[in-house]
Amino acid sequence: MSSMPDTGDAQASSGGFVKALSLTDATMLVAGSMIGSGIFIVSADISRTVGSPLWLMLAWLAAGVITVLGALAYGELAAMYPRAGGQYVFLRESMGPLMGFLYGWTLFIVIQTGTIAAVAVAFGRFLGVLWPAITPDRFGWFPQFDVTTPGGLIEVGLTPQRLIALITVWILTWINLRGVKEGKFVQTTLTIIKTGALALLILLGITIGRHADAIAANFSAGNFVGNVDVTSVFLIGFGASLVGSLFSSDAWNNVTFAAAEVKNPQRNLPLALLMGTGLVSLLYILANIAYLNVLPLEGTKDAATLLGRGIQYATQDRVGSAAAEMIFGPIGGSIMAAAILISQPSASS
Repeated sequence: MSSMPDTGDAQASSGGFVKALSLTDATMLVAGSMIGSGIFIVSADISRTVGSPLWLMLAWLAAGVITVLGALAYGELAAMYPRAGGQYVFLRESMGPLMGFLYGWTLFIVIQTGTIAAVAVAFGRFLGVLWPAITPDRFGWFPQFDVTTPGGLIEVGLTPQRLIALITVWILTWINLRGVKEGKFVQTTLTIIKTGALALLILLGITIGRHADAIAANFSAGNFVGNVDVTSVFLIGFGASLVGSLFSSDAWNNVTFAAAEVKNPQRNLPLALLMGTGLVSLLYILANIAYLNVLPLEGTKDAATLLGRGIQYATQDRVGSAAAEMIFGPIGGSIMAAAILISQPSASS
């Protein structure tokens, strides 16, 4: 790692950023930014693309390796430039002020803003599972109209779900404005809860939740590899499948935005990036092993049972919910909705 002097202490002493984030806090920020709803959903689409348990696992393994390698590269950059701004600083120092300027404004106007909005809306939708009164129906007293786009019809207007999304953003903004200590407490607490929930799902899936039919369908010699053309899968399907697994593993670089608030950043930032991405990548791989122990990979879209639909055609692609329902019964869907609700604010804060 680089041995450049740490300028953060001087900034803190002159009234700049307060160094309040420990190695544990920074690691929780990495893990909390990564774990969202993706791990509970995208395995369905990946399994439809690759067609076998082996290639499903390879997709998640490849995403984990790519993520950890990216984190190592960012760790080196963060140790060289332990300043607030993260990727903006890296681009400005390596490619000049123009690239940093363009990225910074794009991040502010589109990238981060859009991500926060999407996560907040997802929070409102999953809260509607537990609280049916929070519906997607628009309020009649609020101005509303429809916009036709290439992606389909967009209903513009205020709904109970969107109102909850707005309130969530306001609350998290208020918490972060109160200070680093308050923000890190909420972030660390939510990350511990949702990591524990995912670990519990994994543990139950590979122990008492195992289903004999699913294990036979997924792990017998012929079924595990699958009857797929390796060349076509690798050249076409496997690359496409990485979109979902890499999407679920994204946002680990968010900790570098707060580099100036991390204690001993030259040591702690690289370690936090490595430990956070390594932990989440391992959990993701184990989660898919748990899914394969509970549900068969192949299924039928119109099947009436969870086993019949399999991972490929879990209802609305909610593989985590389908696995939880197999383990806990009908209440499993509500349990997973609660787990995803916890995941959303931590990912957006």
